[in-house]
Order: sequence, then C-alpha cells, then structure tokens
Amino acid sequence: MEENQNMTEEQKIIDECEETIEKSEEEVIEEISEEEKKLKEALEKADEYLDRYQRTLAEFDNFRKRTSKEKASMYDDGIRDTVLKLLPVVDNFERAIMSCQNTDDSFYKGVEMILKQIKEIFTSMGVEEIPAVGEKFDPNLHAAVAHEDNDEYGENEIMLEMLKGYKHKDKVIRHSMVKVAN
Repeated sequence: MEENQNMTEEQKIIDECEETIEKSEEEVIEEISEEEKKLKEALEKADEYLDRYQRTLAEFDNFRKRTSKEKASMYDDGIRDTVLKLLPVVDNFERAIMSCQNTDDSFYKGVEMILKQIKEIFTSMGVEEIPAVGEKFDPNLHAAVAHEDNDEYGENEIMLEMLKGYKHKDKVIRHSMVKVAN
C-alpha cells in the first residue's frame, strides 16, 4: 500500500508538473503574442516616423531649391532694375559722342572711355544690346515707333534704331525703339 501511496503521490506531483508546464506554455504563448503585438505596433510607428521623416526631408529639399531659385531671380531682377536706371545715362553719353565734331578732343575721349567702361560692366553682368538695324521686327524685342515704305529693306525689316534696347539673359530690360520698313 505504501508503494501505491507513493505512486499516487508521484502521479500527483507529475500531474501538477504537467499542469504547471501547460500553464507555463499558455503563459509563454500569451506573452509571445503580446510581445508580437507590441513589436507590430512599434514597427508600424517606425514606418510612420520614417514616412514623416522622408516627407519632411523632401519638403526641406523643395524649400531649399525654391529659395535658391528665388535668390537667383532676385539677383537678376536687381541687375535689370539697376541697368534700367543707368540706361538714360548711357543714352546721354552716346548722344554726347555723336554730337561731338572733334574726335581728337580729350573730352570726347574721356566720354568714350566712360561709355566703354559702362558697356564692359553691362557685358560682365550678362546684359546685351538687342540687335536692330537689318533684323526682322520682333515685337518681343522691338517697339515700332515709325513705319516707312522703302524698297531697300524687306518687309518688316528694321531700317533705323532710334533708341537701343537691352536684355539680360532672356528678359528684355528695354525694347529697342525702331523704324520699320513696310
């Protein structure tokens, strides 16, 4: 009987151990399930943060490009505004040179040198004169202030430039004022 009782006690212990193991397995599975859930949530959050980061990075890159373009545009606008204000001075120097009879005069040479310096500065800034005489009339570059029937020139060909036009890059600073043949 004692043997029987020992076996029952052993069986009880074995049963208790198996029950504990089963509970432990269930607890472990439950814990793993909870941990997997937490991991999944963390991965979703990480993906969300990565997406936000990439969007912010793209927005910043677009901002940087846009401000760079705006800066260049403001610089170009500043050049055009400054040149536009200097053009009457250039026109007056050109008129002074054209009205001078004595080209050996030191005053004439001084005015000519100043005009040459201004035009060199314009060139270094990317400012160009708009070609006119002999060219076809282009309303984007020229302003027709007079028309004349003339067989020496083709139709819509510029025969006289009354006031020089200037452009910076692709933008006109001042249109050439011209006389056009019909």
